[in-house]
Amino acid sequence: MAARLYLGTARYSSWSLRGWLLVRLAGLQAEEVFVPLAGGNSPEVKKVSPSGLVPYLEHDGARAWESLAIAEYCAEINPALWPAERVARAQARSIAAEMHAGFRGLRLAMPMNLGRPDYAGRGQTPESLADIARIEAIWTQTRAQFGTGGPYLFGAGFNAADAMYAPVVARLLTYAPPLSAPAKAYCDAVRTHPLVAEWYEIAAKEPQSWQLEKYESLA
Repeated sequence: MAARLYLGTARYSSWSLRGWLLVRLAGLQAEEVFVPLAGGNSPEVKKVSPSGLVPYLEHDGARAWESLAIAEYCAEINPALWPAERVARAQARSIAAEMHAGFRGLRLAMPMNLGRPDYAGRGQTPESLADIARIEAIWTQTRAQFGTGGPYLFGAGFNAADAMYAPVVARLLTYAPPLSAPAKAYCDAVRTHPLVAEWYEIAAKEPQSWQLEKYESLA
């Protein structure tokens, strides 16, 4: 089985960003195959992914098609994706899982769009603002307990937990809801990480034909 990482439109696909960051952070060598999304039902994705969703990783005989499964698979190859210390590692896995399973209000109200810097003030529903408040609380508590040694959630190293929250950062930068100064500083640190910057560059180079009206003309 050839090593391949199947990904959706970089401009929109928050889950693809997570999977891509995890694979890159682990140092896995895999062909990156981008499949344009169709805004819901994407037949082209179903042709390549067992779940009909992306990201989907094929590597060295293994197949992983959920972001947390990709995180754990990558961490088996590069354990530094999770903190080395037991208590910190439990925190990292817990907040990553909460991101994976939750924050539906934010997802619906502020879909990721890396090409639109002009959505400031939009999407501020009670549900999305409640999600943002919880996310800020997670970031504040995690950094206070584990991250004082650097700009990321667990200090100097950008790890799997940061990868899980990178698309949240992208949303907050695009929609610019009210944020505390520490949350803004964390968003700036994530945005300027070389891998995150590279993903933005990939998104900027995608064909215009891959853009979807439903995400480009939000009211």
